[in-house]
Amino acid sequence: MIKYTCIIIEDEPLALEKTKDFVNKVPFLHLSATFDNALTGLTYLNNNKVDLLFLDINMDELSGIELLESSKINSQVIITTAYQEYALKGYELQITDYLLKPFTFNRFLQAVNKAQENLVHHASESQPDFIFVKTENRLEKIMLNEIVYIEGMRDYRRIHTVNKNIKVMTLQNFNEFEALIPPSVVCRVHKSYMVALNKIESIERSRIKIADQLIPISETYKEAFFQLINNRQ
Repeated sequence: MIKYTCIIIEDEPLALEKTKDFVNKVPFLHLSATFDNALTGLTYLNNNKVDLLFLDINMDELSGIELLESSKINSQVIITTAYQEYALKGYELQITDYLLKPFTFNRFLQAVNKAQENLVHHASESQPDFIFVKTENRLEKIMLNEIVYIEGMRDYRRIHTVNKNIKVMTLQNFNEFEALIPPSVVCRVHKSYMVALNKIESIERSRIKIADQLIPISETYKEAFFQLINNRQ
């Protein structure tokens, strides 16, 4: 099951605990963090990928509405508030849903199901099928579903594909590949390796078996890698 990361920005302790409890009851949600003010929450959003944001409106220093107006938020946003008068403004800011406190779990579930539908739809629209790789004096088309793993070899990267006779060599670096390929398809696991998640045969300790090769998982990438794996369970 794919799990979607979410955070809660809420300055009322009781309301925060209630939302946390509701989140923990939904199998496809993973609560990454909670914040009692919008400024620290915004800092987190600027540095981390978040699929879904539960956002209170009336907070000190920076309100939820001000946060949405001042920043480009790529997450799905569900507003949680006791004040109905902000509903129109919220929808003008293209929020996913508006939960009026006190809300029931059934109403909460309706909102997160809507967010999930939006996330699935956006993922299917934005998911590329192929990339072009610079090799020698040409651009080579590589289908993403044919990549097994990418190996660093000094100045070069070698792309291993399902066709064992085709190994594309390129000077493009790993940062470029990470920008081109969604980590849910091919992710970085080591300074010298990226692997296709759907081609992994097994994982034991800190090694991945893929195409009869053993590829190490480094500490730098371990947490993000296992988060992706957990999202597939």
